[in-house]
Amino acid sequence: MALRTGMLWYDDTPGRPFDAKIELAVKYYLAKYGSAPTVCYVHPATLPNQVATRQTLAVIAAQDILPYHFWLGVANAQEAAPRHEG
Repeated sequence: MALRTGMLWYDDTPGRPFDAKIELAVKYYLAKYGSAPTVCYVHPATLPNQVATRQTLAVIAAQDILPYHFWLGVANAQEAAPRHEG
């Protein structure tokens, strides 16, 4: 995990779909930093089986991220390719 710029987002809102949580985080990130994140790390237990396809955001499971936390940022070139791992 190598981010040039990163933001930690927390959302444990019951009933809010996983994709909606990410969308809120991405909108906030965009407003705060003026550009869109390219990667979002989440705890594997938080990651649902189905994640909406995103062309510009890689959603990656990472054991060292706490549940309900979303670590968004701009990845280095090796991590920038959109993918879903889980």
